[in-house]
Amino acid sequence: MFRASFQKYQLQFTQPVLTSRGEMKVKNGYFIAVSNGTNTGIGECSFIEGLSIDDLLNYESTLRTLCNFITNDQPDLKLFPSIRFGLETALLDLENGGRKMLFESYFTKGKKQIAINGLVWMGKRGFMLEQIKQKLADGFGCIKIKVGAITFEEEVSILRFIRSKFPADVIEIRLDANGGFTFNDALRKLEKLSQFNIHSIEQPIKQRQPELMKNICANSPIPVALDEELIGLHGSVQEDILDMIKPAYIILKPSLLGGFKVCEEWIAKAEARNIKWWATSALESNIGLNAIAQWVFTKNNTMVQGLGTGSLYTNNIPSPLYIGKGTLGYNPKLVWAENF
Repeated sequence: MFRASFQKYQLQFTQPVLTSRGEMKVKNGYFIAVSNGTNTGIGECSFIEGLSIDDLLNYESTLRTLCNFITNDQPDLKLFPSIRFGLETALLDLENGGRKMLFESYFTKGKKQIAINGLVWMGKRGFMLEQIKQKLADGFGCIKIKVGAITFEEEVSILRFIRSKFPADVIEIRLDANGGFTFNDALRKLEKLSQFNIHSIEQPIKQRQPELMKNICANSPIPVALDEELIGLHGSVQEDILDMIKPAYIILKPSLLGGFKVCEEWIAKAEARNIKWWATSALESNIGLNAIAQWVFTKNNTMVQGLGTGSLYTNNIPSPLYIGKGTLGYNPKLVWAENF
């Protein structure tokens, strides 16, 4: 007989982070635990307010209903992709003995690491340059810069500085606009940014503008990656959007898309169209990050992944995960925090 429960958490950022949707000081979410009487599996229900499609007004009541009826009559979770992800990973953990070992591999044995990008947050010029210098000192060969919170001219200046010090064969630069450009200025900005040998840009304009995004993908001098555009799409609609927009890449965030099964649907459809992909964590704690990292490793994807968010918090859960020289690793000699 299964029993389930949930617990709210609040993670504290080491310093407030600025996105195109405003400033974030804390990250809220829930852990869900499923027990069979012998072992307990833990999953994370991680949403981002203002980005996730989860029905936050009914979030906790839906979790309560799910936990009360874990074996039957479960609520419809179509509007709760983060709960679907949390439940899926909790059950995977339980199935494998409740050891946070969802997918055993050379990664979890500590023999292989996952190449990740260094994340640079929006902010004032000095703050962004300080982050970039630190990422380079930490051995990252790929940095992801969020754009859209300071003036475009300042961002161009920062990119010019980076390229004056580090050519493209030394540092790969990815940009993430989080939908911050307008269609009228997107191509002009992309043209100017292209002089800096940019690997890709995520979601240059807001999602749900397929005709406009199709135009941008067809004419952009920088390869475009779809991110928010994928949220909430299922079945044949996934194929329709890929066929219409024809992006160079797609970004997979299991917490925002509804779990690994949904991500694998996207992967199959993207690869059939020669569209490349990588996975990105969505500000999860180490519980969710661990699950995503273990899953990604099994996919044998050689692209640099976006899994460097675990060090953003002052109160993250101690775990065997670590970041070193531009990679995410797993040290099996380390243990999870007590009660996790």
